[in-house]
This record gives sequence, structure tokens and C-alpha cells, in this order.
Amino acid sequence: MKAKKKIIKKVAKKKVVKKAVKKIVKKKPAKKIVKVKEKKIGKITHYFDKIKVVAIKLTDTLSVGDTIRIEGGENTDFKQKIVSMQFMGEKIKKAKPKQEVGIKVKEKAREGYKVFKI
Repeated sequence: MKAKKKIIKKVAKKKVVKKAVKKIVKKKPAKKIVKVKEKKIGKITHYFDKIKVVAIKLTDTLSVGDTIRIEGGENTDFKQKIVSMQFMGEKIKKAKPKQEVGIKVKEKAREGYKVFKI
């Protein structure tokens, strides 16, 4: 009789523990992964090392105030806001596709790196 009572108590404890675990698991909110939409807008054609400026051949429009991401190589992947932009030596606020614009960057970049608009 005592053995049966012990078994019944163990089974009852296991059920209580399982219910508690299920409640804990259910209460955790699911983490939402927010993906930022990025669009490839061009490619770096030249990097001027001393003045830290890149020349970008655009395939889409780009404006002052936009945020871009430059990706390439093993260690290069950074975001940056466009503060100023030049085309043919003159400041512009908006660039059209097929233009090659110059933008000052905060990190080193090389020819062939991809440029995305965020």
C-alpha cells in the first residue's frame, strides 16, 4: 500500500511540474524579427583614400538625407547617412540613375563594393 501511495504522489508531482512548465513556455512572448527593406542602388567605382570619398555609379535615385549601407570584402559592412553629395564637382541634393556621384564616407571602401539604400 505504501508503495502505491508513493507512486501516485510521484505521478501527481510530474503532472503538476509538466503543467507549470507548459504555462511558463506559453507566457514567453515570441520575439519579432524586423527586417529592414534594402534596395541595391549602385556600386562603388573608385575610392579616394586621402579624402575618404567614394564614387558610386547609381542604378536608382539617391537623395541627401537617405541612409545607405556599403557592403563588401571580409570586414566592410557599415551604414551611413548622406550629408552631402557631388556630381561633376557641384553639390546636388538628388541624384538620378546612371549618374556617378561622390560621397564622403566614414570607413574605407574599395571598388566593386555594393551600395544599398535603407
